[in-house]
Amino acid sequence: METVQIVLDKPLLRAADRAARSARQNRSALIRDALREHLRRLEIVAMEKREAEGYRRHPSTQDEVLDWEREVAWPEE
Repeated sequence: METVQIVLDKPLLRAADRAARSARQNRSALIRDALREHLRRLEIVAMEKREAEGYRRHPSTQDEVLDWEREVAWPEE
């Protein structure tokens, strides 16, 4: 691991310390977890944008939609 220095305003630092105590972890672990989660969400947003752009460039045809609907239909008992 590398050591980095960040600047936080006092209210944010106090909130982070409270959250860390509540989660029973240290401040660094809390910030690492928060950053990982933020980066994961950014990647999800980027994937969703790429997917939307793909559908915009190549919209599904009615036949494709019907094919998928038949694929996911539950069999009758």
